[in-house]
Amino acid sequence: MIPHHRFDGPPGAPVIVLGPSLGTTLDLWEPQLAALTRTWRVLRYDLPGHGGSPAASPGLTRGLTHGLTHGLTVDDLAAGVLALLDRHGLAQGDRRVAYAGVSLGGAVGTALALRAPDRIASLVLCCTSARFGTAESWRERAALVRAEGTKPLVETTRSRWFTAGFPGAERYLGMLRGTDPEGYAACCDALAAFDVRDRLGDVRAPTLVIAGAEDPATPPAHAEVLAEGIPDATLLVVPGAAHLATAERPDVVTEAIVRHLTTTTSRRTA
Repeated sequence: MIPHHRFDGPPGAPVIVLGPSLGTTLDLWEPQLAALTRTWRVLRYDLPGHGGSPAASPGLTRGLTHGLTHGLTVDDLAAGVLALLDRHGLAQGDRRVAYAGVSLGGAVGTALALRAPDRIASLVLCCTSARFGTAESWRERAALVRAEGTKPLVETTRSRWFTAGFPGAERYLGMLRGTDPEGYAACCDALAAFDVRDRLGDVRAPTLVIAGAEDPATPPAHAEVLAEGIPDATLLVVPGAAHLATAERPDVVTEAIVRHLTTTTSRRTA
């Protein structure tokens, strides 16, 4: 499935793909857009059932496919991004792209770097993990959302995504409210099965790992696992930020991303 997506920035510029978190849309990256589009062609996409992307089929995510139980996986999401790149003739031959992702979007980035190392020139993993909690907790959340929608998650999500008193929370929580329950639940299934802790040493893209200092969902300890496991990765812990550090501290995060991209890629790689 090729996700809903959009391009911004000058045609012919090097490309960076931006992946959103569970419960948000491609608009999560708007605080970074002005800075990135000065020199980059920015490709943003929506996860299944989020924003403009259709939900993954319930038959794929919950039922039996040709007699086998098959839930959506992070690798499936990475395959969708690769199909998107193929559609637009990107990251082929010696033309590579940069990738930055938040949370589940970051997991997709790790999967891409492992699955297609020759297509990823630079990687930013923001507020993400090599393993997101227990499979049971994600399956429980998926079951809740399939039964009651995303509304029961809103207040607990507020405290995970943002530090207390962050004034811009409602805009992002509105993205969660608008997410299709099956699409959200399918992404929970994908997170339940995701675990690449023993494969981090195979990531070859120059990597910046960013953590929110007050992130309860993927705390700095998760970022340390990524930074220590990925060869030559750099770690930045952002003060005054929880899980959506791109939204809460765009000043620090945007500067770090631009600096990383500038030093690890060139116009010839995209």
